[in-house]
Amino acid sequence: MQLSDVFLQLGEERLRQLVRTISIGKLRTYQLYDRFKTRTHLPKVNTENLRGAVPRFWKRLEAHETEFATDLSQAVLISHLDMISTVLNFLGIPNQEGFFEKEIDAKPYLTEGWQARVFEQFKGTYNESLLLFYINHLDLELGGAQQAFIPAAA
Repeated sequence: MQLSDVFLQLGEERLRQLVRTISIGKLRTYQLYDRFKTRTHLPKVNTENLRGAVPRFWKRLEAHETEFATDLSQAVLISHLDMISTVLNFLGIPNQEGFFEKEIDAKPYLTEGWQARVFEQFKGTYNESLLLFYINHLDLELGGAQQAFIPAAA
């Protein structure tokens, strides 16, 4: 499974919700603004332009544009490092404010059913689309997921 597949399996409405959570200030803080602006083909990254671009973003994800999916993912995730850090701490995965070592062996931390446990623990605390995206991103990155985790109630 590719990162674009995570977005696609979660659906276009969840993509719309994820795009709404992107923090332009965080993009600037982590020096991702210009790269993201270039990758999204937007003249200016602002709330209005982002919301209007969701249908184009969806088409690019359907075309499996890998670099676009990666940059979009980074924009969403960098905007929510507090949630990432909280989830990683809940799972016991060593991290520094939401960042962990690239070569970490996650198997001891990602035990059977971890996705459902994380979802149940945090579904009322964080935006559901954001939480599902992060669970699936983490599973793809560390666990090599082949299918997106989407609970029946979600």
